[in-house]
Amino acid sequence: MVGGEVGGEVGQNHAAAFQAIARAVPERECIVFRDRRLTYSSVHERSARLANLLAARGIGFRTERAALAGWESGQDHVALYLHNGNEYLEGMVGSALARAASCNVNYRYVDAELHHLLTDARAAAVVYHATFAPTLGRVLDDLDHRPVLLQVADDSDHDLLPGALDYEAALREAPDDDPGFELSDDDLYVLYTGGTTGNPKGTLWRQADIFDTTLGPFVAAGGVDTASLEAMATTVRTSEQRRALPGPPLMHGAGQWVALGMILGGGTVVFPDVVARFDPASTLETIARERVGVLVIVGEAFAQPLCAEIEANHHDLSALSVLLTGGAALSAGTKTKLLDLLPGILIVDSGGASETGPQLSNVSAAGGAPTAGLFQPSPSTYVLDEERTAVLQPGHDGIGWLAHDGPIPLGYLHDEAKTAATFPTVAGRRMVVPGDRARLRADGLVELIGRESMTINSGGEKIFAEEVEQALMAHPDVLDVLVVGQPSERWGQEVVAVVQLVAGSTATDDALRDCVYARLARYKAPRGFVRVDRVERSPTGKPDYPWARQVVGSD
Repeated sequence: MVGGEVGGEVGQNHAAAFQAIARAVPERECIVFRDRRLTYSSVHERSARLANLLAARGIGFRTERAALAGWESGQDHVALYLHNGNEYLEGMVGSALARAASCNVNYRYVDAELHHLLTDARAAAVVYHATFAPTLGRVLDDLDHRPVLLQVADDSDHDLLPGALDYEAALREAPDDDPGFELSDDDLYVLYTGGTTGNPKGTLWRQADIFDTTLGPFVAAGGVDTASLEAMATTVRTSEQRRALPGPPLMHGAGQWVALGMILGGGTVVFPDVVARFDPASTLETIARERVGVLVIVGEAFAQPLCAEIEANHHDLSALSVLLTGGAALSAGTKTKLLDLLPGILIVDSGGASETGPQLSNVSAAGGAPTAGLFQPSPSTYVLDEERTAVLQPGHDGIGWLAHDGPIPLGYLHDEAKTAATFPTVAGRRMVVPGDRARLRADGLVELIGRESMTINSGGEKIFAEEVEQALMAHPDVLDVLVVGQPSERWGQEVVAVVQLVAGSTATDDALRDCVYARLARYKAPRGFVRVDRVERSPTGKPDYPWARQVVGSD
């Protein structure tokens, strides 16, 4: 059964939804990337060719969902080891058409990390850019089985790996007809977590569930009725033709969700010319040229270079109406600066996780007073008590666990114990508790405190790294900061901040501490500061805490 009522929600299979949209608006632009302007018809054809290629090699569906536990997959997995581009979305849609499940690969991984992910996913195929061929080639012989290899040409001079197929040549030779599989709402959407606090975990979503909690609302915001495939096909013809640019890599949930939401709702996904790294000039030039209305970024690592580029060079950003940020904190000061530079935009600060989808929002517009760390919760968002056995009410004392119910993942691939721990039953409802600590205030807003795994225990007191980082970001000279714990004979751990200051800053340690004292209890203030030219973050903008611990010598 594709579409329809699922647990009181309306879920859609992604491949079926894309087919419905492509048939309804075949000549509308679907993906724009450099000199490629691919219509929905052409992306549908290319995705069907990929699906037929995979199916011809026996890659696809294995076991019905009803016969599986939440941590088990009944489909083959196709690893997408790619920079942003049309091939990434073709890989997702094509895999789904073949009833396989694509999964994201962090392209910064070194050999051991890549080997772990490909082994954990038991990848039946890998679609990869040629620039990653050397790393992939070094791990292939150590895998339990050799996956089908599809190499996407790029600017590197790497030859095909032994046995690999050239992506474009292989698509040309594959049939372009509908693969004809009976698609199901139970087909999987697999998103690997970032692994910032341990090995990455494959989060297993039913496609219908991630559609309901994440993709469907984005589609509906463009005027498309998501109640059925027929309704989607009918309403997309007159819906708003939105254009969005994902700044982060599609290996990151925030970028992937917006890109998928756009192509399942008749919008256009636009990629900047430079995709190997975040390039603010290329991003803004593309927004101006393509009249992009929605830009997706991840926190300070993206926002601050954007501000600098807007101040340094003129770009016609009159079409830009929404700046969506998620996955990392964005300070109130940076929001204010963005609104000063772009007074016509809305800044939507979204909180969530691979296991929840978006569950918190903070909207800022010109004329208001932006805030950071305070969010409006979704109707399915809760704060649980310390034991995770009861739902707390607004204005509760202390700090609880952020939780989410409704459409949530089935579990973590191959990890029964972690699935049980992260997806408890509370008050008779199955919930997901990814590890974020929060306080539900009397006014109903959620105060996001930080990730439990990044707490610092100093003298028996818990200190959350993110709350200290937010306090320091209020200082006008702090461009970026990461806070970590350092071993201390007296306190067990003590707080140390790795800070990136504006050029020429003379801010002293005492001045930085005073900024924290004004906002937090004094024991939470850093006892030491390490000044660096640049705070390291991942390509997705997420904090690199292992790097920060090395900088302060706590590893």
